[in-house]
Amino acid sequence: MSNNKTISGFSKLTKSQKIKWLKENFLEDEIKAVDTLEKFWNPDDNFQKLFDGFSENTISNFPIPFGIVPNVKINGKIYAVPMAIEESSVVAAASAGAKYWLKRGGFHTEILGTTKEGQVHFIWQGDKAVLSACFAEIKPQLIAHAQPITENMQKRGGGIVDIELKDFTAEERDYFQLKVTFQTCDAMGANFINSVLEDIAQNFTTLITDKTTNPPMIVMSILSNYTPQCVVRASVECPVSDFNDKHAEFYAEKFRRAVRIAQIDTYRAVTHNKGIMNGVDAVVLATANDFRAIEACAHAYAARDGKYRSLSSCTIENNYFRFWLEIPLAVGTVGGLTNLHPLAQLSMHILGQPCAEELMSVIATIGLAQNFAALRSLVTTGIQHGHMKMHLTNILHQYHASLDETEQAIVFFADKTVSVSAVRSFLENTRN
Repeated sequence: MSNNKTISGFSKLTKSQKIKWLKENFLEDEIKAVDTLEKFWNPDDNFQKLFDGFSENTISNFPIPFGIVPNVKINGKIYAVPMAIEESSVVAAASAGAKYWLKRGGFHTEILGTTKEGQVHFIWQGDKAVLSACFAEIKPQLIAHAQPITENMQKRGGGIVDIELKDFTAEERDYFQLKVTFQTCDAMGANFINSVLEDIAQNFTTLITDKTTNPPMIVMSILSNYTPQCVVRASVECPVSDFNDKHAEFYAEKFRRAVRIAQIDTYRAVTHNKGIMNGVDAVVLATANDFRAIEACAHAYAARDGKYRSLSSCTIENNYFRFWLEIPLAVGTVGGLTNLHPLAQLSMHILGQPCAEELMSVIATIGLAQNFAALRSLVTTGIQHGHMKMHLTNILHQYHASLDETEQAIVFFADKTVSVSAVRSFLENTRN
């Protein structure tokens, strides 16, 4: 084993060489390490080269289950929705929520906005009035100069929507920004936005310097993953009597209070929204969109009034139940990994090759279905009853249960609460 665990030129090694170095320096006691890593290589060399190109320093693949939520009715159309996630209870909950509302009119969605933003952050040590006057004069030139970059996007109905000069000098000395609003159509648009911003920054510096001989210092030019104007609303509604439960009014009111608690208490809101994002992230990942950007934006949006709150809301008025979710979703259906990853391509095909707005609707709907199913369990049977049932198989695998033991356990726990200790005790008794 090498005594030096640092290395230069690691990225230039072959995959086998990377694994050899890793084993010699960090996995010397892991006898099956190499076999495990190689077991998850794709047997199709072309596929494996494609996957290797998605990231850097790859040594293997990390599979995540790819599942389907059927019976999802959105604006009168039935979808089968792909989800990539490692937790079975999430897919089960979304499926249950979708099936529940299938007979109650389904889900309804509305796109509230689709614009995105980016900023050129800069320092200006001069007269604010001069800067403001110069900006007003050169703004059309900034847009015109970016035309070669925006031309194709404009043909699809997108491009630069507006440029604003923002003054932040009250918070940071001499700090200003150009806030640029974009419409990116069916593209997520990150590379497009960043390219335009860098062009604007360069041209802005030249034009301002020519007019004032006082050059701005560009700090950085970058898109924002906070997209509060790129928002979709998903909702369900029905008379309380349609809950088809002898305690319908009681449980509907408990449900409303559960949502209200998540709007009041941050501790509850975080878990509440995490449940929503269980569904959202799984569809975002299945379509090869950026779930990290979606997560960051959603949580910032949940705190937009200064307090972190639930992303969903609920009302009961005149015995009519309404439950809805508003969430920012900057997603794309063209370009990027969505067009490269074979399963992402298949996901888009399953969804009927949706445009970005339709994909926003699908993702928000799954988030709402997930939230509904979780809250319904919480206010009725409790979350662990169904949640641990879904984990029964995983616990049995953990204890190397045979097929016969697994079948017996499923029958035994059909009307009992599942826990690790209970399953262990069952197996011990069965084996003895």
